[in-house]
Amino acid sequence: MAAKNSSVTEFILTGLTDQPGLQIPLFLLFLGFYMVTLLGNLGLITLIGLNSRLHTPMYFFLFNLSLVDFCYSTTITPKMLKSFVSKNIILYAECMTQLFFFCFFVISESFLLSAMAYDRYVAICKPLVYTLTMSPQVCLFLLLGVYVMGFSGAMVHMGSIASLTFCADNLVNHFMCDIFPLLELSCNSTYVHELVVFVRVAMDIRIPIVTIFISYALILSSILHIHSTEGRSKAFSTCSSHIIVVSLFFGSGAFVYLKPPSILPLNQGKVFSLFYTIVVPMLNPLIYSLRNKDVKVTLRKTLERKIFS
Repeated sequence: MAAKNSSVTEFILTGLTDQPGLQIPLFLLFLGFYMVTLLGNLGLITLIGLNSRLHTPMYFFLFNLSLVDFCYSTTITPKMLKSFVSKNIILYAECMTQLFFFCFFVISESFLLSAMAYDRYVAICKPLVYTLTMSPQVCLFLLLGVYVMGFSGAMVHMGSIASLTFCADNLVNHFMCDIFPLLELSCNSTYVHELVVFVRVAMDIRIPIVTIFISYALILSSILHIHSTEGRSKAFSTCSSHIIVVSLFFGSGAFVYLKPPSILPLNQGKVFSLFYTIVVPMLNPLIYSLRNKDVKVTLRKTLERKIFS
């Protein structure tokens, strides 16, 4: 399958580096990252799914966060690993498919993090009506909105790239089929496409960030009105993991996509892309499990049952 009005039927992904001495060490490093990502996220999914103690709105969203991280890491990492050991050729249709699912999962995660921030706001600022406000129906509605935004964003980005004309050059300067590296290969003007990308990415990043900022501003105000030190400490501890994840995810994503390609060289963009495509999905289950008392207690009890049963 070739691009519309194009002679290109396949792309070549350059990968992270072209230095032969780094290929095998980087392959082993990112293979290790990938295995930790799979085990961590699948472990958290299993733990939440099997323990009724964790069947609450907070862990409902965390379950979906681990699912999204598992899926989009699997969308990106295997292809990236291939570029370290052989010439990484990807068919046009495969490239568009990877782009679609990458955008779908990344955009879904950004809105999922904002839904988690809203959940923490209700839990801390309105504890008496938490169960009613975050009912199963509300949680499902929020989750539906998350995936609708992910799907619509992915369709916009894939449609924009699919409408480009590609000529002889098919060397993608990246380890995946990403938006800006593909825009650089277009034969025709990309001004309108870059504008569409910028507007949509701005919406997908700024709406969740504003939601998260407002939620945590209200949370901070509520915490400052708590008189006991223990109460403040407990309130802060329930939010600290989420704040770390939000900072890593949105910080690296905004740096790559909210700057024009002329300002941020693609080689630098590849490095920053590693944070939200490889590092963040690996760290999320570690951050939420190591800094979360409920998860640690439930994991310990589950392991004890398995060992002594």
